Amino acid sequence: MELKEIIKKANLEIPEDRILFNEPMKKYTSFKIGGPAECLIKIENKEELKEILSLANENDIPVTVIGNGSNVLVLDEGIPGITLMIKIEGISIQTLDDKKFTVKVGAGEKIAKVGRMFLNNSLTGFEEISGIPGTFGGAVRMNAGAHGKEMKDIVKNVTCMDYSGNEKIFNNSEMKFEYRRSILKEEKYIVTEVEIKLEKGNTEEIKAKMDEYAKFRKEKQPLEYPSAGSTFKRGEDFITAKLIDEAGLKGYSVGDAEVSIKHAGFIINKGNATAKDVLELVNKVKEEVYKKFQKKIELEVEVIGK
Repeated sequence: MELKEIIKKANLEIPEDRILFNEPMKKYTSFKIGGPAECLIKIENKEELKEILSLANENDIPVTVIGNGSNVLVLDEGIPGITLMIKIEGISIQTLDDKKFTVKVGAGEKIAKVGRMFLNNSLTGFEEISGIPGTFGGAVRMNAGAHGKEMKDIVKNVTCMDYSGNEKIFNNSEMKFEYRRSILKEEKYIVTEVEIKLEKGNTEEIKAKMDEYAKFRKEKQPLEYPSAGSTFKRGEDFITAKLIDEAGLKGYSVGDAEVSIKHAGFIINKGNATAKDVLELVNKVKEEVYKKFQKKIELEVEVIGK
């Protein structure tokens, strides 16, 4: 039985307008690149997630999970099976005392929106991270960070669901956070909610910090072009973008994929780049950097698809 028929027969509780077949993923990724998802489903609560996972298990359907599509490269051939966009929202602030707060945030909440809410409530500790594109779930999974702060510095607990539909809560130490890694990169869990710890701050100081980081991003990063953010991880003893620059690769392109002239750590889409273009360019950059400096560089962007 075809996937479309299986899903139609299942009479899911999810509205039909959130179940899309043969959907081009370039509409959903910040890179504006990606072939079709065989079936894309937008998930808005845990019950829907559990229902889909159960259906997938019963019918041996592969499941791929994405957040806001901001740190991924979807291959041109697309994604087989079911692709889940986690859109679980909700923000709940709990006061611990005069200065300390915990906040529960749905995995599908966009970081920028949550950052603005924290500003409006004079909560500090999130300013450095507030400019990162993407969702809370994705940021926790990869331990996203900026300006010297990472998600591991503020996370208290992470509520997840395994692919059998069982819920599990990881505390900070159980998450095994490392640079751009967590236990969720090794084990198959889907983030549904994140609990973080913040403190009461001064609204003007919080805004000044956020404005400073936003200005830095605008000046230093190629925000005017589609990209998946920083393409490569930093090295243990070197700055990757610096080596790419010194290798003379700024502006080097394959098709419409280009090493940004503004920031060598970013590969951008100048218009109609394909995933094939990007991966060819990535391999060229890796080869040249190794040839000149004997340093191996790694992708930070996650490649998804068949």
